[in-house]
Amino acid sequence: MKNLKIICDSLSDIPKELIDKYDIEVVPLTVILDGKEYKDGIDISNDEFYKILREKNEYPKTSQVTYAQFKEVFEKYVNEGRKILYIAGSSVATGTYQSAVMAKNDIDGEIYTYDSQAFSYVIGMLVVKAAELAEQGKDINEILDEIEKLREKTYVLFSVDTLEYLQKGGRISSTKAAVGSILNIKPILDIRDGLVAPVCQVRGKKNVISKMIDLVKENCGTSLTDQVICIGYSDDFKEKDKLTEVVKEQFNPKEILYFQIGTCVGSHAGPGLTAIICLKNK
Repeated sequence: MKNLKIICDSLSDIPKELIDKYDIEVVPLTVILDGKEYKDGIDISNDEFYKILREKNEYPKTSQVTYAQFKEVFEKYVNEGRKILYIAGSSVATGTYQSAVMAKNDIDGEIYTYDSQAFSYVIGMLVVKAAELAEQGKDINEILDEIEKLREKTYVLFSVDTLEYLQKGGRISSTKAAVGSILNIKPILDIRDGLVAPVCQVRGKKNVISKMIDLVKENCGTSLTDQVICIGYSDDFKEKDKLTEVVKEQFNPKEILYFQIGTCVGSHAGPGLTAIICLKNK
């Protein structure tokens, strides 16, 4: 379906080179930081965002993509005679997907929507796969079937440096955050049923990577030489480099793809996030 336009929202954290390569339209959510509104990925760079979080101890808020934003984007491509596939961030965590469905229902065109039930580059992987398949001329049912299979096979783990942002966003209780801070507990999390969910916790940051690697082996096997393993980071470049070193040593993957956690996901996780995404072999 070479006339199929692939659209996603900015929760997908797709590296710019892939957005450009596949001509993907990214509709931005809004971040409210220090009393100002920023379009995610447009009005403020990720590095600037994390610098403010570190220096000002700010707790940002996010605002979903609106009906009007989607209507404008959808109408643009429908008027060009194109079909649309919009792959959304988790509908359980944001109203963005509902805004898209409302806009779609008010437009006379061939528009398909897919709820990824995910965040960050877990969405991005599906978007890039859909774009590759569209370039190959696959039809919409084949594309939806393939991205659903990919979603089922995807395994993601991430760890945050501080529990404060998860607590501010209502993801964990203030008591848990306080106790975790005192004990220097670092949670390791995944995504289940469209929401962030705890997997386990370790004492101290130095134990995070070894535990994540153990969990990847347990869930995906030890032979990942044929895979592209994705490593995510916010602003902790040293941890990113450490994880890279261990991933190469333990798994020798075909390739490592890096993605930076954007301002929207970063608003709820805070600085110092590290993530790994690979595929289940089991």
